[in-house]
Amino acid sequence: MQSLLNPQRVWSRIEVLDDDCVPRSPGVYAWYFRDLPPGVPTIDCVKHTDLTLLYVGIAPKEPPKNGKPASVRTLRSRIRYHMRGNAYGSTLRLTLGCLLSEQLGIQLRRVGSGNRLTFADGEATLSTWMEQNAFVCWTVCERPWRLEREIIGTVNLPFNLDQNSGHPYCSTLRACRAASREKARGLPVVL
Repeated sequence: MQSLLNPQRVWSRIEVLDDDCVPRSPGVYAWYFRDLPPGVPTIDCVKHTDLTLLYVGIAPKEPPKNGKPASVRTLRSRIRYHMRGNAYGSTLRLTLGCLLSEQLGIQLRRVGSGNRLTFADGEATLSTWMEQNAFVCWTVCERPWRLEREIIGTVNLPFNLDQNSGHPYCSTLRACRAASREKARGLPVVL
């Protein structure tokens, strides 16, 4: 856990996408931010130099107990997706985009068949913001869901909703995301 809460280094978007630095292994990753979306409470958040820890995630998810196949995602695939994917497949991007929508001039929209919600052309703007403000570190471990539970249970993480319902910012973040989804459902589909 200490390698995430007191990292020797954090990695930028450019490094993660251009380098082979992220292992193709299971593990836990931690997201630190320079500039923060407005209104995010950071009292008691972990700090690393001028960065604030707001979110942790894992790859892969805990295997399902219903016999369905386990996820094959790795730290590399998951972190890189957060950095260049879209809000449909990244709760981190969804959270950031919803919180930064006014500041960045982006809007959650229905895309393709209308069932997926992303920031459409605004995903590039969000990626640029992340390039300047989002940094990540990780630790390799075989059962990342166990370490994730421990971290969420002991560290102030405003962006984690799952397993973190007692956090005072949780209801605000859920409401922001729900309002963005509702607004997107009332807009035309972006093809």
